[in-house]
Amino acid sequence: MRSLALLALPALMAGQALADAPDADRLLRLVHQDCGSCHGMTLKGGLGPDLRRETLADWDAEGLAWVILDGVPGTAMPPWRGLVTEAEARWIADYLLTGEKP
Repeated sequence: MRSLALLALPALMAGQALADAPDADRLLRLVHQDCGSCHGMTLKGGLGPDLRRETLADWDAEGLAWVILDGVPGTAMPPWRGLVTEAEARWIADYLLTGEKP
């Protein structure tokens, strides 16, 4: 019986990895709808600044992910911590910096 459990372990771990992976479709909707409500539906700016790849060239993914998570005090940028995970914030940052789904 124990050997069957050991054989199933890789499949269970793979399933957990998939469960932990960010949901790309949900995050794309979030970026273009929720973020877009302030940053413009095409992310060219609005109430919030332009989020296109060219204007974010001086940012790194880690710094941008922390802005997403913790917001910017004294501005309209709210913290998203509690609404997105650190992995999801990093996914969004990578997407904004590359223009491609990570």
